[in-house]
Amino acid sequence: MSTPNAVPVSLAEIARIAGVGRAAVSNWRRRHTSFPTRIGGTDVSPQFSLAEVEQWLRDNGKLKDIGGREFLWPRFEALGSRDESGLAVAEAARRMRSPRARASQSELSADARKLVGEAAKLGRSEGPRETFEFLLQRWLETHVRQLSTTPPQLAALMTRIALAVRMGEDDEGLTVFDPACGTGHLPAAAAQEYDGSGLVVQACERDPALAALASARLGFISEDRDVRSEIATADALREDPFVGARADIALCNPPFNERDWGYEELATDQRWTHGLPPRTEPELAWVQHLLSHLRPGGAAVVVLPPAVASRKAGRRIRGSLLRTGVLRAVVALPPGSAQPHSVSLQLWVLRAAPDSTVAALPSHDALLVDATRFAKPDAREPGPDWDALGSFVLSALDALDSPDDNPPENAIRVSLLDLLDDEVDVTPGRYTAASAEPSGLELAASWKELRTHLADLSDHVQYLSELGLEAETPQTTATVGDLVKAGALTLRAGQQPPETAASPRRAALPLLTVSDLLMDGTPSGLIPADSAHAVAEEGDVVIAGVVRAYKAWVHEGPPMALGPQLYALRVDPQKLDAHFLAGCLRAPANGRQAGTHASSSSRVDIRRLQVLQLPLEGQVAYAETFRRLTAFEALLTRADRLGQGLVSDVSDRLAAGGLTT
Repeated sequence: MSTPNAVPVSLAEIARIAGVGRAAVSNWRRRHTSFPTRIGGTDVSPQFSLAEVEQWLRDNGKLKDIGGREFLWPRFEALGSRDESGLAVAEAARRMRSPRARASQSELSADARKLVGEAAKLGRSEGPRETFEFLLQRWLETHVRQLSTTPPQLAALMTRIALAVRMGEDDEGLTVFDPACGTGHLPAAAAQEYDGSGLVVQACERDPALAALASARLGFISEDRDVRSEIATADALREDPFVGARADIALCNPPFNERDWGYEELATDQRWTHGLPPRTEPELAWVQHLLSHLRPGGAAVVVLPPAVASRKAGRRIRGSLLRTGVLRAVVALPPGSAQPHSVSLQLWVLRAAPDSTVAALPSHDALLVDATRFAKPDAREPGPDWDALGSFVLSALDALDSPDDNPPENAIRVSLLDLLDDEVDVTPGRYTAASAEPSGLELAASWKELRTHLADLSDHVQYLSELGLEAETPQTTATVGDLVKAGALTLRAGQQPPETAASPRRAALPLLTVSDLLMDGTPSGLIPADSAHAVAEEGDVVIAGVVRAYKAWVHEGPPMALGPQLYALRVDPQKLDAHFLAGCLRAPANGRQAGTHASSSSRVDIRRLQVLQLPLEGQVAYAETFRRLTAFEALLTRADRLGQGLVSDVSDRLAAGGLTT
């Protein structure tokens, strides 16, 4: 069935090329006998020849204002290797910028070199920068589970913070340092935000493909701005290519949770002026590496997981950073600010001691900022309200060096006496929560939100109470096992990932476990993406296969790894509706019947779960009702939590004599 040398494309890729939804492509395939035949893949995920698809789309008038780059990307993807496709995109960018440049001697295959030449020619005709940005974005989307990137909005905010906090003038330009630059999001943001001249970027990346792409990105920026960049390919901790160099600001989003970061060979390194980082605290090694490259008064902003602020192993180094006045502020970001999206990451703001020509700072108090409230409620797309978040954080940092200025609500200046206890915990929420009391406006907003929830609940009650529910009648059902055999869905089981050595710039995924479901349903762990046995994507049905936490739902968030006793089911949309499937599986009686024992700790045999046998069009009404039922349950939970919070807040206010008559 496969065609030699044909470039395969999926239904989703065809939809992207034609600028339509995947359902439209499925309709074309059913209605038009001339639609290209499958050359590979499976019945659920078929693949087609790119050349045949392009010809069919043109013959049938399905292409409007589609440029050649849309057909270019599948050929890069067909190179197979993440590294080769990334290096090929970077080389194509170099050739677009310099048409007379000689072909690079990089280890690219003959097919890749040929594709680079064609891409460079196309890019020069359709716009070099636009073509490169398109290919880079597609490359990042394709390998999103293998890479960890910094969102442009967060990169811009980090740059603004660093420029605001640093001390000294930039008469001779500005030097920016990033020792783990990935594809260059942070240096690119610095070039965008800095409005002066003479910007120098010193960056490092140990992954050759990422370093090449970062160099290509900075190369395009240098065409418009006075920017000089040097991107080194090296492990910055083990083989620092910028020894002795000093920067005005440092920005970094380092790899998380790496155990093999060089603990043994770097034990006596001179960078550890605040103490040797424990093996389990690689993030504190990156923090001290950044400090070693700052000029006096220079500022660094680094993205860190929240555990770094409180882990026992790092308290000695945290204490030293506070006592010396280097750690100036910690900002807790809303979940969704960066990968992993379910975790409230933190920004640590550091500043090197000023030289003798600059007056000493009046206080070493640390500023702790809790910005988690800027998350968008119920948003399908991850990410906070960036405009509001940025304004709040920058206004809070205005009070950093001004003891007479009071920071805004949810930000607090904490003295060293309070911070340097046995734990040296610099988690902002630990200090801001105790001092935060809801204002009258916030109470009014909470009451308004509760009224909205109650109105929505009333609407759902009316709909659900009027359902025509007949007495139980025998219905034809199929088991999940039968549906798997029929190709209507695929089943993947989650497992506890093994502890393996980390690879360069390993991306992390949030890990959901049964214990998390028994708490609040929020993933509490992180694991390297390439060690996950089962990953739930948007639209997958997730099932907890244990009676005490039995649950099934359609996953609507970013990719999430599943732990033991959790399962991901991916449906064939031409045979099954995901919400219909989740609704059938969620029935408590279904889980009890498929349980292996009669206790709450028993497991559920997922393959024995029953699903109604209905044609796709017959599933629509059931799916809508199941959605309503799920929304009703979620609203009940939210209203309950909101109501309990209001009772608590109003009771405190009344007990303090706050009633006005």
